[in-house]
Amino acid sequence: MSRLVPSRSSRPADDPIFALNREATSRKSKGESIVNATVGALLDDAGKLAVLPATARAIREVPEGEWAAYAPIAGTPEFLKAVIDDLFSASPELRSAACGAATPGGTGALRHALANYLEPGQKMLTTSYYWGPYQTLADEGDRGIETFRMFDDAGGLDVDALDAAIEKQLAAQGRVLLFLNDPCHNPTGYSMSMPEWGKVATVLEKHGKNGPVTLLCDMAYFAYAETEPRAFMSHLVPLLGKIGLLFAWSASKSFTHYGLRVGALVACEPEAQERSRTEAALAYSCRGTWSNCNRGGLVAVTKLLTDPALRAACEAEREALKENLRQRVRSFNEKAKGKLVYPRYEGGFFVTVFADDAEARAARMREKGVFVVPGKGTLRVALCGVAERDVSRLVDALAD
Repeated sequence: MSRLVPSRSSRPADDPIFALNREATSRKSKGESIVNATVGALLDDAGKLAVLPATARAIREVPEGEWAAYAPIAGTPEFLKAVIDDLFSASPELRSAACGAATPGGTGALRHALANYLEPGQKMLTTSYYWGPYQTLADEGDRGIETFRMFDDAGGLDVDALDAAIEKQLAAQGRVLLFLNDPCHNPTGYSMSMPEWGKVATVLEKHGKNGPVTLLCDMAYFAYAETEPRAFMSHLVPLLGKIGLLFAWSASKSFTHYGLRVGALVACEPEAQERSRTEAALAYSCRGTWSNCNRGGLVAVTKLLTDPALRAACEAEREALKENLRQRVRSFNEKAKGKLVYPRYEGGFFVTVFADDAEARAARMREKGVFVVPGKGTLRVALCGVAERDVSRLVDALAD
């Protein structure tokens, strides 16, 4: 007799991405030649975790009392201000309307959005290709997930499909929470163009007149964009007060310290009363889940964002990592041309290769020591973990 409630009695025991990574790591430790393109962490060409020295130094310099003490429930005011300033450095209108709460990484921010902007049983909306844990987060919060076709026949964002999906959801459940992961979308690697953002904004404004519509911008990889990653926000400024605007911010990738678990959910509400309600709701959610975040991590990240010398050092060090990643992206695009079908890929941790026989193909690749993550008609390739010298082998295995 199981004492678990029925809805929790058949959960999968392991995340499939981490399970694949564990197999790849085990085989490599036994002497096999392995190409591991599974986990979303940036590795150097020696296969070691790429770490920004300035970030490591800032963490070491946090006083022990800051590590030991509780943080405020919603995060330190200094941290929240630093994140808001970082997000909206070019958008004073959004900055003045912003409030938020610290979360354990970007995942915590996504969790808070689901809990506060959808009722139990309702469904979030996102692109047809999406980061698998979106589904896990929705399931765990007794919510669901619906998708719209991500790419049109020309290979761009299918804005018409988005338009229809929002209309359908408003009719079915009376509200919409849309997750858009951009730039450097996980898992496809696609970054939306400014004209595409303009079309999305037009669709959102239209439907915002008919019910509560909220956009969450998942900014996990924005520091690795090839163009100005905040430029799209100019299209969101006119939407202030017309739809909900949320931003999931994460230090994990930007500062190469994934285990520090520092993130934030930022909401933009121009009316003071609604902003106060939002702050209260997010703080209550913090208390009801993890209580508070890692104070030492908040202190370190605040310093990284606000100390001019440290911030400049981080930007220079990150640019070197980005150049290494760019070389891999260029190599992949050169070698995959004419061999593989995948979206426009300009930069970021991942790219997705379309394959009808994804599971079988991934299994054949594992036999050759090349690991990718199969999905529904897709193979997710974490180029962030693949040295440039191994890109040819990776492409050949994908194309075989």
